[in-house]
Amino acid sequence: MPYLTSTAAGTASTDLKVGFGIPGYAHPLVAPLEWAELTRPGAPLHWVALNVSNGPGSRPDPHCLEAVGRLRNAGVRVLGRLDATYGARAFGELVSDAQRYIDWYRVDGYLLDRCPTERTALAEVRRTVGTLRTLREDAHIVLGHGAHPYPGYAENADQLVTFSGSWSDYRWSQVAEWTADYPPERFCHLVHSVPRGHLDEALRIARWQGASTIYFTDRTDFGGRADPWETMPGYWDEIVSRIGTGVSE
Repeated sequence: MPYLTSTAAGTASTDLKVGFGIPGYAHPLVAPLEWAELTRPGAPLHWVALNVSNGPGSRPDPHCLEAVGRLRNAGVRVLGRLDATYGARAFGELVSDAQRYIDWYRVDGYLLDRCPTERTALAEVRRTVGTLRTLREDAHIVLGHGAHPYPGYAENADQLVTFSGSWSDYRWSQVAEWTADYPPERFCHLVHSVPRGHLDEALRIARWQGASTIYFTDRTDFGGRADPWETMPGYWDEIVSRIGTGVSE
């Protein structure tokens, strides 16, 4: 299969503790059922990203405060989404947004979305991550590359999103061999447009490629015209059940 390499196959033979990384549902007023479902006892959640208004917004949002409070009471890790715009976002703007997330929502860390992948941008990302950790010492940092970055990024975050895209691309994807030097807990895969009938195959790919944080949805981006992460998958109950009971090889 195209998504296998000899190095990664050895890693993927290990038993993964698979769970969800939620890239960010729509505002709680728009998607109240989605946010409520995240507090279901036993849901295998590694983290949930909060994106109030392309960032923390201009003032505390009472609906988001309520949603975050319920998640925190349920023991769920909440990350503030920061848009790095592939390295174009100013350092000061990122830090300012990060501080507001801390002040208003007491987030547990950050998803640095649209993170650059190139070696030349690594020093600036390292600077940003270092500053984020000064805002919260035990911050959980996820770099949302969406593709395999230069390997040095792995030394600067808790997790890397090494795939974000459609099922049609994911099912033929290949894993970078350097990822075999790290445990599966370091990698996330976010895949949209996954048909219900291909869930088992998608879960096997994640295992074989060595990613233990996933999010699969049947929602689509309609060619880039919609956000496939804003609403819950139609098969949410089914995928929660499958991960909760383990995934067969």
